Amino acid sequence: MPGNERLRTTMAAGGWTHASLAAEVGIDPKSVERWVNLGRVPRRATAVKAAEALGEDIHALWPALRQARSARAVSPELVALYEQRADLPVSVFVDLLSSARERIDVLVYAAVFLHEAYPRLNDLLREKAGAGCSVRIALGDADSPNVKARGLEERYGHGIESRCRLALMHYRPLANIPGIELRTHGTTLYNSLYRVDDQMLVNAHAWGVNAYGAPVWHLRHVEGGRMFAAYAESFDAVWETARPVESA
Repeated sequence: MPGNERLRTTMAAGGWTHASLAAEVGIDPKSVERWVNLGRVPRRATAVKAAEALGEDIHALWPALRQARSARAVSPELVALYEQRADLPVSVFVDLLSSARERIDVLVYAAVFLHEAYPRLNDLLREKAGAGCSVRIALGDADSPNVKARGLEERYGHGIESRCRLALMHYRPLANIPGIELRTHGTTLYNSLYRVDDQMLVNAHAWGVNAYGAPVWHLRHVEGGRMFAAYAESFDAVWETARPVESA
């Protein structure tokens, strides 16, 4: 297999060695050596970091990645995929929330399973806000036509409305805590989102299926990726439509 002359020339022009580029990207120097001398193609996430360091276009350095992008079956942003939310112990959610350093964003209709299984949830959120985290929680408006429609679609009836009110009762004591914002929304909830810094649990919703029976994917932000960003932007869009909750 021929070497990568474009990469070799770019590195030489910038004064990069195998070792220095490897250190910048966070990989073994032997990997860079294989790219240069054997023409090996790195994983896309690694290639993105290397191209940014070199100030080059990723597809100019590795043209094969242009085709690989459309053919790739699994995104590097996907950490794990669970068949249904019920497969995740609540400790997965709690551990994720506990790891927060900068932000926590929660978009749900109710998700009362968190408070039911982890009574210290409000204490945890207070602690995180006190440590400087931005906490935003968007709950379903029980009187919204979309919430009522979800109850019919999932054959849950008025239960979903009751759970929205119960969720608001759980979270309302946080409404006056500095660093915590609590709002209600009436949007169609396509996915429940639990974001912590650069990680996110996405509970996908399927028509006629309760949320606990729908899949969950664990995403992480990867430079150049679009999945995480798409859901983060969706949260922000819903947040702009939501109404602030007054403290009790």
